[in-house]
Amino acid sequence: MKKQDKAVCRTSIGGQAVLEGVMMKGYHSMATAVRAPSGEITVESKYIKSPKERNLFFRLPFVRGVVNLFTQLVQGTGIIMRSAEVYGDFEEPSKTEKWMAEKLKINPMNLLMTISVLIGVVFAVGLFIVLPNLFASLICNNTAIDGNRLESLYYSLIEGGFMLLIFISYIVLVSLIKDIRRVFMYHGAEHKTISCFEHGLELTVENARKMKREHSRCGTTFLFFTVAVSIIVFVLINFMLSECHLLVASSVTAANLLNALIRLGFKLLFLPVVAGISYELLKLLAKSDALIVRILRAPGMALQLLTTKEPTDDMLEVAITAFKTVQAMDEDSSLPETDFNVSVPYEFARKKVAEIAPCADEADIDWMFVEATSKKRSELSGLVTVSKPEMQTVESIAKKMADGSPLQYALGYCEFLSFRLGVNKFALIPRPETEELATMAINLLKGDESKRRALELCTGSGALAIAVKKSVEGVDVTATDISHAALELARANALLTGAEIKFFEGDMFEPIEGEFDVILANPPYIPSDDIAKLDDKVKNFEPRLALDGGKDGLKFYRVIRENFEAHLKEDGVMLLEFGIDQQDAIRDIFCDFDVEIAKDMSNIDRFAIIKRKK
Repeated sequence: MKKQDKAVCRTSIGGQAVLEGVMMKGYHSMATAVRAPSGEITVESKYIKSPKERNLFFRLPFVRGVVNLFTQLVQGTGIIMRSAEVYGDFEEPSKTEKWMAEKLKINPMNLLMTISVLIGVVFAVGLFIVLPNLFASLICNNTAIDGNRLESLYYSLIEGGFMLLIFISYIVLVSLIKDIRRVFMYHGAEHKTISCFEHGLELTVENARKMKREHSRCGTTFLFFTVAVSIIVFVLINFMLSECHLLVASSVTAANLLNALIRLGFKLLFLPVVAGISYELLKLLAKSDALIVRILRAPGMALQLLTTKEPTDDMLEVAITAFKTVQAMDEDSSLPETDFNVSVPYEFARKKVAEIAPCADEADIDWMFVEATSKKRSELSGLVTVSKPEMQTVESIAKKMADGSPLQYALGYCEFLSFRLGVNKFALIPRPETEELATMAINLLKGDESKRRALELCTGSGALAIAVKKSVEGVDVTATDISHAALELARANALLTGAEIKFFEGDMFEPIEGEFDVILANPPYIPSDDIAKLDDKVKNFEPRLALDGGKDGLKFYRVIRENFEAHLKEDGVMLLEFGIDQQDAIRDIFCDFDVEIAKDMSNIDRFAIIKRKK
């Protein structure tokens, strides 16, 4: 391996550590690689303007340093926020954020980024400029205008010393925070990766691990140069203020405060100059490894021992991924940009859904994830994460259930036998028991080819009629319902499934003419007083019209009894679904006919098979 202090493959690619990842920026592309909670590395990459594509003014020496500093601040803040989103910031937008997005057409994330940048600038100025200025003023108290010009130098050195002390103390303190320590480790991974390439070695974890974690182009060195240059620049400013008699010659407290504010104002005004000079110095010294250059870089390199930590192998892998992505995109501009594959921990996702829809039970939540992930319910236990789009789908469903709505209404459909049918609040959600009734009718029709005409009363969503039509070849199916809205849903379902059915609006047999081989019905059968006792999802959301069977729940069976003989052929069969413990009453109502009671899969008397007596 070549000596580490002699780079042989210099590159313009630089980087920045982010939360659980690294951003690398090349000539005209940038990429951020982040280790997701699932353990996979996800990459966001995009093309950027190359230096040559920028306005000539912004490429001028010293000007470019200021532009680069501002650009890095904005981009860096945005990337950190994006990496936080990848790694686990899955918070729901607040009402204010939603209002801003909908009413003001403002992207809350962009606004937050802007505010974060402004706060960052204000904090940095306050901590590293205002505070040292205040300390130096308290110590020196007008010494810059007492006739000794060297005192302006003393003032600046004291101020610069405080700047450096605060900077070092700040780094030491924040490094005590676990997440910041990990960022510093990724900072080390970034440096080692770049150094590995610059030393002509293959970009592997093994090779990168051997590199030093300090680098000559690091932002930490830039900050040290900024402190050093600011001392020189501020000496000149203090000297200028003294020579031009711009400070107040008084020892009173008010004068001292005013002088401190005057110095502060001029220093803030000259900050772009400091940034521009520091940037050019960093670029210049990074081009050589001469002894004098290494001496000048030494303090900044030493500070990097605080801002970088030894990375783990998986961190190096992340940094190498980001570097290789930028390297490839810089070489081939036809490569596509990519977005982060944001994954949400499955257990977190379930808890979040339960918070959004507290009335949803575990089965409901299971089916939400089945809908979003296209997994089988039995496969959900093996899920570790779900993608952000999948999570958004689940959240969308959960929000529709937040008021207690049934899952099927939130989904907008239900499965009935092998068919997917639309459902809404105007029709009862088909139950598993009704699937059994449909199966009975299908088997009956398939077993007797002479029976070709079927009628369904109270069709609702059209489930029974569609199942029969789609399952029995050549059968002619008619369906009725008193609800116009329910019939519209049934027609839509028939169109969706390709079932040709004659629909009629009216009360039971009222709109019907002619006779049928089979009559099907699942009429309302809940006694009026019992509706209040039903589950909230049923009584509060499903149509009462489809539930209320009158005082004893048998109102519609009596209507059927009075009218069905005119529409059922002599050798025909009528299949009815009824409620729990209503079998004896059904037998009484249809006592003049052959009545066979059949049980459902739960071994509950549920169906009546009615024939004319021979």
